[in-house]
Amino acid sequence: MSEAAVAPTPAAPQSPAQPSAYGSPATHAAAPVKQQVVCFSFYKVMPEWRRLPAEEKAAHKQAFADVLSRWNKPGEFLSITYSTIGTRGDVDMCVWSIGYAVDELNLMRSELLRTPLGGYLTTPHNFLAMTRRSQYQIDREDESEGEGRGAIRPGGQKYIFIYPFWKTRPWYRLSAEERHRLMKEHIRIGLLYPRVKINTAYSFGIDDQEFTVAFETNFPEDFLALVEALRDTEISLYTLKDFPIFSCVRLKPMEMLDRLG
Repeated sequence: MSEAAVAPTPAAPQSPAQPSAYGSPATHAAAPVKQQVVCFSFYKVMPEWRRLPAEEKAAHKQAFADVLSRWNKPGEFLSITYSTIGTRGDVDMCVWSIGYAVDELNLMRSELLRTPLGGYLTTPHNFLAMTRRSQYQIDREDESEGEGRGAIRPGGQKYIFIYPFWKTRPWYRLSAEERHRLMKEHIRIGLLYPRVKINTAYSFGIDDQEFTVAFETNFPEDFLALVEALRDTEISLYTLKDFPIFSCVRLKPMEMLDRLG
């Protein structure tokens, strides 16, 4: 897969004329960038919570939103909230956090779960990853250059599609030259869909998956077409697993919580 993007400052949605966050094989000469900790936490609310009085639910939502607000620290820790109501049956919402320390992430999630609403939540899926320098240079001089330097900068897109990803063992036995050759076609296909922004993070050894990928876009139909087109590439033979896939709608925290019921 292509490799990813960051400074915690939302950017404006991409226009059709902009290229996507794909690039070509290259060696980076820029100074090292501090690695980020990336986490996608998916929560499911228990049915009992929806039967509580409206006033009680409102207080629960506010306490949960207050924690999210306290933990939005520009340049240090960022959380973005998404609803999955109607797009997944096993989860209701997602919190995407980007920071610089696993301990901070642990503390923040602990505070969320200590809220009254937290007592009614389960976490069916949780993906932990870190950023690092990509092997592939981004072919444009804009925010996506940060991706090649090992940082993720979330965009302002309405939708995000998230999934864990594994390569087959034979992929890792290929030479660097052969991997670069295979990536060229993958990159070429990605450039045909400039309205889709990819964020790639690495999970080797810190979670079950090898990569965690998140595609931001205002146009779900573009992402559908991109994934279908990538199925025809030679490199797809080296995909071991790339699911479950989570289709998420970006909302402000209280809007996300209001959609729970």
